[in-house]
Amino acid sequence: MCGIVGVVAKSDVGICIYDTLTVLQHRGQDAAGIATSDHGKLNLRKDNGLVKDVFRTRHMRRLTGQMGIGHVRYPTAGSSSPALAQPFYVNSPYGLCLAHNGNLTNSEELGRDLFREDLRHINTDSDSEILLNVFAHELQQMGKIQPTAEDIFHAVEGVNRRCRGGYVALVMITGHGVVGFRDKHGIRPLVYGERKRNGITEYMLASESVALDSQGFTLVRDVAPGEAVYIDVNGQLHTRHCAEPAKHTPCIFEHVYFARPDSLMDSVSVYKARLRMGERLAEKVLRLRPDHDIDVVIPIPDTSRTSALELANCLGVKYREGFVKNRYIGRTFIMPGQSQRRKSVRQKLNAIELEFRDKNVLLVDDSIVRGTTCRQIIQMARDVGARNVYFASAAPPVRYPNVYGIDMPSASELIAHGRSEEEVEELIGADWLVFQDLEDLIAASAEGNSQIEQFECSVFDGRYVTGDVDEDYLNRLENMRNDAAKQRRLNI
Repeated sequence: MCGIVGVVAKSDVGICIYDTLTVLQHRGQDAAGIATSDHGKLNLRKDNGLVKDVFRTRHMRRLTGQMGIGHVRYPTAGSSSPALAQPFYVNSPYGLCLAHNGNLTNSEELGRDLFREDLRHINTDSDSEILLNVFAHELQQMGKIQPTAEDIFHAVEGVNRRCRGGYVALVMITGHGVVGFRDKHGIRPLVYGERKRNGITEYMLASESVALDSQGFTLVRDVAPGEAVYIDVNGQLHTRHCAEPAKHTPCIFEHVYFARPDSLMDSVSVYKARLRMGERLAEKVLRLRPDHDIDVVIPIPDTSRTSALELANCLGVKYREGFVKNRYIGRTFIMPGQSQRRKSVRQKLNAIELEFRDKNVLLVDDSIVRGTTCRQIIQMARDVGARNVYFASAAPPVRYPNVYGIDMPSASELIAHGRSEEEVEELIGADWLVFQDLEDLIAASAEGNSQIEQFECSVFDGRYVTGDVDEDYLNRLENMRNDAAKQRRLNI
């Protein structure tokens, strides 16, 4: 999962993109990058690290230009190096920079075709570089010195014909404009907005609406599935659908975990969706245990707070903050290596004993992935005197890997894969475990937008909407994503 932003304005955009990336930092803490175009000259800065560490004053002084794109990244399949930081660049045609969020499911096939047929060299194992080169090849076929909006949309159509998976991308065409496009299923999110300055309209494209809010842009709408939005260097907006129609299936895990609560995703308030998750989870608790003995509901910060608060309200029990979080530790399920994750949990959270001592505690988390984190947290609650520790997940059991841009572990490392809920309960050491039902999660997320007929829920139900994910693909993914493979890459 990554965060992307693109801006076309009438003044230098470097600081605006920097500030926006800090707002999107939750979508990736491994690397960051900004590219700007200043009257045909490209400026680029990228490296591993948080936004505040990658960019210094000397870098920002060089990032001049009236249009640019930015990216924050976490390491896909455990790979992490400055060479994989984005934006990526190719010099032909025109000079292109790309920022990408998602994953191509046919990247191996595309890589072979690019070398054999398009005569293009791929230097990394990143599918983002493949996506950029596919776009570059399609645009180069136009053979024009000055590309028109029509040419650019034609190139995006070529990308959508050749590429499969879940993806959004921003491409800056040096000296010409910025184009953003979304896969035909709309799995990964992309929005655009505008702001008026001195009678001039400026535009921003970004992963989440909160990015627009932070810089004074007004949300216009989500980029539609299969749509491309092009803002040329003169500030003119052009849009077109560039893919065959398909059912809109946005990723439901954005609502569960990744997106900020103050964002809108496909016109659905993430905050309201998480409130509804808490309501429906409370209904299930009351169905299963109408005479429950829960004394207090405590969230595992931060993502679960909204659901936990509404769950407590509906149950009529106290809501308390029982864990203090260290703000300087990253998201643990993203971290490579089990030992590093174990260490991170203890560094990240500390229990407030007074909220646990001699109480029956219901801990609430957004989801259970590996189970490592919740097992340690349950033990922390016992260590400070909880009488019974119950556990509630605002999402159903995560049983399958994600192939559309979320670096979920390999299937064998998912605690719920091939196990019943009772077996998971025993493994994490809870006195009782309750999961959200999938139909309730879908209902909670869909209520804000009646036009969404289906969500991408593959991590819960194993159904991959692009139709090209088979057992062989998942086996290859397993070999790439398991902790042993990640450790080998880290040791290289």
